Amino acid sequence: MAETKYIFVTGGVSSSLGKGIIAASLAKLLQARGYKTTIQKLDPYINIDPGTLNPYEHGECYVTEDGAETDLDLGHYERFLNVNTSQANNVTTGRIYQSVIEKERRGEFLGKTVQVVPHITNEIKERIQLLGKNHDYDIVITEIGGTVGDIESLPYIEAVRQLKWELGDDNALVIHLTLVPYLSAAGELKTKPTQHSVKTLMESGIKADILVCRTEHELSDDIRRKLALFCNVKQEAVIQSIDASTIYDVPNMMLEEGLDIVTLKKLALPEGSAPNLTQWNEFLKKHKNPKHEVTIGLIGKYVELQDSYKSILESFIHAGAANEIKVKVESIHSEFINETTINKKIAHLDGILVAPGFGERGIEGKIDAVQFAREHKLPFLGICLGMQMAVIEFARNVLKLKKANSTEMDPATPHPVIDIMEEQKEITDKGGTMRLGSWECELKEGSIAREVYGTATIHERHRHRYEYNNRYAVQMEANGLVSTGINPETKLVEIVEIPEHPWFVGVQYHPEYKSTVANPHPLFVAFIKAAKTYSKEKNNATLAH
Repeated sequence: MAETKYIFVTGGVSSSLGKGIIAASLAKLLQARGYKTTIQKLDPYINIDPGTLNPYEHGECYVTEDGAETDLDLGHYERFLNVNTSQANNVTTGRIYQSVIEKERRGEFLGKTVQVVPHITNEIKERIQLLGKNHDYDIVITEIGGTVGDIESLPYIEAVRQLKWELGDDNALVIHLTLVPYLSAAGELKTKPTQHSVKTLMESGIKADILVCRTEHELSDDIRRKLALFCNVKQEAVIQSIDASTIYDVPNMMLEEGLDIVTLKKLALPEGSAPNLTQWNEFLKKHKNPKHEVTIGLIGKYVELQDSYKSILESFIHAGAANEIKVKVESIHSEFINETTINKKIAHLDGILVAPGFGERGIEGKIDAVQFAREHKLPFLGICLGMQMAVIEFARNVLKLKKANSTEMDPATPHPVIDIMEEQKEITDKGGTMRLGSWECELKEGSIAREVYGTATIHERHRHRYEYNNRYAVQMEANGLVSTGINPETKLVEIVEIPEHPWFVGVQYHPEYKSTVANPHPLFVAFIKAAKTYSKEKNNATLAH
C-alpha cells in the first residue's frame, strides 16, 4: 500500500468509557481483514512515562519488548492483536515537551520563539506518523487520552486537526467515543451529553466521522437518526457500544455494528474478505463454557484497584480458557495477612500468586503467604517481588537466617538474600532506569520451567532493580530451593523452584506482559492446570473423609 491511513480515537462526556478497548477491537477487525495495523496511545500527562506513577493513580505500568514503560492500554493492544508494541506506541506530553526543549537547547529552531503551535504540535504530528513511516503499517490507530475539552489534551486535538487537513479526508478519520446515559427517572436515553461533546470537538476544528456510543440500553433507530442529524454524521456511522460481559466480546459487537466497514469506506479502502475470527471465537467459547473452576488468591498491596494488576488478571482469563477452567480470583491485601488470619484467607484456595510491587508495605504478609503455600503444597507462582519474597521466606524458615531480607526493605540486613543490582548502585534517578525489557534466560533440564516452555532458552520482559544474591545460591540449592533459570550474560537468577513441591515457581521477570488471546502464557497455563489438580485432590480427600 502506498500510503498509511490514520484513525484517531477521541473521547467525550466521561473518562473510562473504553477508548482503548474500542481501538483494540477495531484494530483486531482490520487485522482480521488482512490489514497490517497498529495502535498508539497519546497520554496528556506531563510525566515522561508511567514508570514513576503510583498504581493507585494510573493502574499498572506495562513494559514492552524494547523496555519502554508505558500505559496499560498497550497491554490491551498486544493481547488483542498478538503483535508487539514499542517505545513509539506510547507518547506523553512530558516526552513531547522534553524533546522540543532539547531541540531548542541544541539550537535547532534557529533562535525562534518556541510555541505550542507550531513546535509542540509539529512534534506530536511527527510522533503520530513515526509508526506509519518506519514500520510499513497500512493503518495506524491513535488513541488520545483524556476527554475533549480537557486543557491538557488541546495540543493533541490541534495536532489531529492539522494532520486531518494535511493528509486529506481519505487518509485520516476521527472516531469519537461518547456516552449516551440512561435516566431511570425519565425512563429514557439522553443524547444531549453526546451533542455537547461533539460540539466541543467541532469548536476545535474537528468533525467526528464516526460516533461510538457507550450505552446500557439498545439505541433505537430514532435515537440514531437524532444523533446523526445533530452531530453531523451519517446514520450508519452511529455505532452502538452496549455494555458487554467481557471485553473480549467487543470485537464481535463492533463487527455486528459494522464499525470496520464504515471505517474502510471512509478511508477509501477495499473491504476484502470477511474477518477471520475463528481462533478468537474458539477462545471466547472456552472462556464462557468452562468445565471446571479454581480459586486463585492474588496477593498484593494494590488489590483495591483491579487495574493495578490488569495484565495478571487478563493472563488468568487466557490460561483459564486454554484449560477450559473458570479462574475465580480472590484479591487479598497482603497487609492483612498474619498468623491469625492466614488460614481463613488462604486455606480454601487452589493456588496463590504473589504479585509484583515495590516498597516494604505488606511485605511480611506476602512472606507468610509464601510459607503457607510451601508448607501446605499449595500451587505457588511468584512474580518479580513475589519471587524475591519466596527467596526471603526460604532463607528465614528453612536456612534459619531469621533476619534475611532484601536491601530494598532493610539496607542493614545481615543476610541480604535479595540485593540491589551492581549496575544500579550509583543510579539516583527513578524513571526509566531499572532493568527493563526483554532478556534471555536459559532453563535447567528437568525443571518445571523447561517442561512448561518446551525449550532450553526463553526471552521474557523485566522491570526491577533488586536481584537474587548469588552468594546464597549454594546454600539455597543444598536445602531445596533450586535456580532453574539463569541469564547467560549476567548470571542473574531468573527462576527458582522447589522440586519437592508439586508446583512452586518464582520468576524475576513478568510473564503477564506476554500473554495474549492467541498465545496464553505457558507459565499461567501450567499454574492453572496445577491448581486444578490440587483442587481435584483436595475434593477427593474431602469425599474420602
